[in-house]
Amino acid sequence: MAIEAVIWDFGGVFTTSPFEAFNRYEAARGLPKDLIRTINATNPHDNAWALFERSEIDAKGFDETFAAEAKALGFDLRGSEVLPLLSGDVRPRVVEALKACKARFKVGCITNNVQGAGHGTGMAATHDKAAQVAEIMLLFDAVIESSKTGIRKPDPRIYQMMCELLEVAPEACVYLDDLGINCKPAAQLGMAAIKVGDEDQLLADLSKATGLTFA
Repeated sequence: MAIEAVIWDFGGVFTTSPFEAFNRYEAARGLPKDLIRTINATNPHDNAWALFERSEIDAKGFDETFAAEAKALGFDLRGSEVLPLLSGDVRPRVVEALKACKARFKVGCITNNVQGAGHGTGMAATHDKAAQVAEIMLLFDAVIESSKTGIRKPDPRIYQMMCELLEVAPEACVYLDDLGINCKPAAQLGMAAIKVGDEDQLLADLSKATGLTFA
């Protein structure tokens, strides 16, 4: 089936990966590398991150619940220390790729985000970054935020919701995300899923999937 839509994750796709910021913080604190990712991957559907992204707890609840999860693994790390690390820098080449896709296809964004951390949809650390994110969000034909829907990736329903909003079949979609766990259900629904690493890989894989050429 011909491609009709390109659906994007936001953090780690349009912005630099928070995983890099996690690792820098862990090194500065003398914590094991990838500790934050390990905590996030433990009980992934019902842990502090999952509850916060579905707006089932607030920032205070996240701080306390994350701290308890870290303590269970033997470490002292609060959620309030982690939230500022989520805000990455915008990748201009990826924004230009979005604009090129928008000229040819429908475009949507599915983002797992939280209310009460940073500024705006992208949880930006500063108002300037929030303004950049807001400009990008205006380019999409549809945006789904986990904190507003109460459903988060990798729940298959959130991908189906986007297909309904864009009025396309999953098989006619390309999906991009920096997490393999979020790409899996998209692929199972029939989307051409691209796991995002760095910018060059993203643009090369997107070019193959869409037939478009990106700078």
